[in-house]
Amino acid sequence: MNPSEAELLDFVTGRRWFGAKSREATGAAVLDRAAVTETVEVLLTEIRYATGTHDVYQLVVNAGGGALEDAELLADPGLARVLVSLMGAGAGLPSEFGELSFCSREGLDTPVVRARRIDTEQSNSSIVLDDRLILKLYRRLEAGVSPELELLRFLADHEFSNVPQLQGWWSYSGSLMSATLGIVQQFVPHAVDGWTLALAELPDNPDLFLERVGRLGEVVGALHAVLASDSEEPAFAPEDASPEMLALLRATVDDEIEQIFEHLPDDESVAPIVGSSGAVRDLLGELANVGSIGKVIRHHGDLHLGQVLLSDGDWFVVDFEGEPARSLPERRVKRSPLRDVAGMLRSFAYVVHVAGCASYAYERARELFLDGYLGIVEGTGILPQPYQVERLIGIFELEKAVYELRYELSHRPDWVHIPVAGIESLLTKTTT
Repeated sequence: MNPSEAELLDFVTGRRWFGAKSREATGAAVLDRAAVTETVEVLLTEIRYATGTHDVYQLVVNAGGGALEDAELLADPGLARVLVSLMGAGAGLPSEFGELSFCSREGLDTPVVRARRIDTEQSNSSIVLDDRLILKLYRRLEAGVSPELELLRFLADHEFSNVPQLQGWWSYSGSLMSATLGIVQQFVPHAVDGWTLALAELPDNPDLFLERVGRLGEVVGALHAVLASDSEEPAFAPEDASPEMLALLRATVDDEIEQIFEHLPDDESVAPIVGSSGAVRDLLGELANVGSIGKVIRHHGDLHLGQVLLSDGDWFVVDFEGEPARSLPERRVKRSPLRDVAGMLRSFAYVVHVAGCASYAYERARELFLDGYLGIVEGTGILPQPYQVERLIGIFELEKAVYELRYELSHRPDWVHIPVAGIESLLTKTTT
């Protein structure tokens, strides 16, 4: 297939997984292509922007012409069967200017009878195979190994069981770039994500959900303990945080506070924090007077209730790609594991507000999660002293709440009151 530039632009920018809807796309071109079957090919497509930047997207298209891609193509069990077979065989396929390489861990079998797309996915495309495997196709490609693939391989090698186990992956290499194209994991049956579960249980039976939160803290603690367990692997070996790391964090958050608070709208939703820029920055300075921040390690990077699944009474952590707005090198940087903790605590604050629950539900969820988490990581040496842990969590919660404030003002004005309440709460805690 040789789509025109206009066809490529219209198609890519109209997809839900297109990640630059706020930027003006000015051009498009196919950079490389590879035939996967007689009727299906992969296109690596460049999208250019008015700013002079560009992104590369992966498309799966009908090789014989017609529509660039239709909803049934990725849900074709025949295509899924071919991809899984290629991974199981460790095969390679030539492209015009490079190669697609397929790999697997032991135990990946090839029969695929049924395939169905997951339509709720935003930035990638996922296909469930026979309710036993899930195939994730990455859309926006960046040079380098996907952090998700890297983390899942490490966790599989170290026998961490609370993630869907990695089964296979495929990558592209050529003069253009080297990049991960997709992965296959075990499918978690009968699973519900933490956000959906909380919204279902908190309004009528909050104690039912709260009973599960301690175990969630334990699972996240075990995840961090495993990620910090191999001092011989340079990409994962824990490192002592330098004083410059905390100074950079403080400067970054301070700049964000200044920018947002200077441009708060004249609206009742933000009235509780209008004029409090100085107090928020003072709070940041007080929290940052912490001394040691412990070890920095590889971590999840975007942890919240939507990134965990409950199945058969236990929690599984998913989606290790990191924050979508960060570049791939940024997502591979070692940071304090307490960033993940703060992300989950802020997620509790969000879901309690959305579910319309009393504040005690948030305070209890916070307490139970931290008890479970700290009980597991105690003794690993990755965290500093308890009073320092408390201050660091406060810094990361403040960082997250300020980011949330910016996001909600731009995208979901009806939710602005949630980060506003979070900032208010942090200010109140330091003055009482």
